[in-house]
Amino acid sequence: MECKKKGVAYVRYSSDNQRDESIDAQIRAIKDYGQRNEIEIVKVYADKAKTATSDKRPGFQQMVKDSATGIFEMVLVHKLDRFSRSKYDSSFYKRKLKKMEYEW
Repeated sequence: MECKKKGVAYVRYSSDNQRDESIDAQIRAIKDYGQRNEIEIVKVYADKAKTATSDKRPGFQQMVKDSATGIFEMVLVHKLDRFSRSKYDSSFYKRKLKKMEYEW
């Protein structure tokens, strides 16, 4: 079965108390969702021990940069707070990623 849409996974955990298993569980859940909804996960971006109260996350910034290349149509996250905990950053980056959708 051919996937109709291309997406990327963005995963992260925020503290040293959490471990790579948290990332693995998020990836599994996103891939399962993608499979059920005919979305091919073309890349996984991850940030370990990084807070979402800031946009200074290397994996997140690489994902935003890569959005300009047109390799994906959507970003999938396990929970919305994985994307950002800042309402301003969340809104800003959602608009920025949405804008990239129309520039491909």
